[in-house]
Amino acid sequence: MTSSKGAGQQEKNSVMKKGKSSKSWREKLEKKMEPKIVQVPDGWAARIGHGRVLVPNPMLVDNTIREIPEAKLATVNTIREKMAHDFNADMACPLTTGIFLNIAVNVAEEDKQHHKKHITPYWRVVKEDGSLNTKYPGGADKQAKYLKGEGLTIKVTGKKDKLYVKDFENYLYTFG
Repeated sequence: MTSSKGAGQQEKNSVMKKGKSSKSWREKLEKKMEPKIVQVPDGWAARIGHGRVLVPNPMLVDNTIREIPEAKLATVNTIREKMAHDFNADMACPLTTGIFLNIAVNVAEEDKQHHKKHITPYWRVVKEDGSLNTKYPGGADKQAKYLKGEGLTIKVTGKKDKLYVKDFENYLYTFG
């Protein structure tokens, strides 16, 4: 029998586990729902301003990530800006975009485990400061491995030894 510490470490390095009765990551990604435009709710307006908000669907987020070429990077904000632009909205919802990014990430890792060749390159999505995402399956170390494989240089800085893409601004992809 494995200790709880060992089991927790094993889970961290694999695809996020789903509940017994929940849908698979693939089912969540392919859920039938259309992107929609809504007005910013009054409760949010003080924080994000007024305007038209795109509420994307999971496939839209996944497809946008797939546009990022090898050895290029995007941030969640640049992905949101691209989707909002495509739908003539003022912004894309940060909450649903983050949730759907998580779904796309986990589907990609499941696809990789099943030896599929064309998976969503989620590792090309970095934080706004160029740091790597510790919440991705395998953490920042796995993301660093993928990015190094594409020729990018990873640096360690800060008190908590955060991983960053060196000169990440030079690798940011401009969506067409």
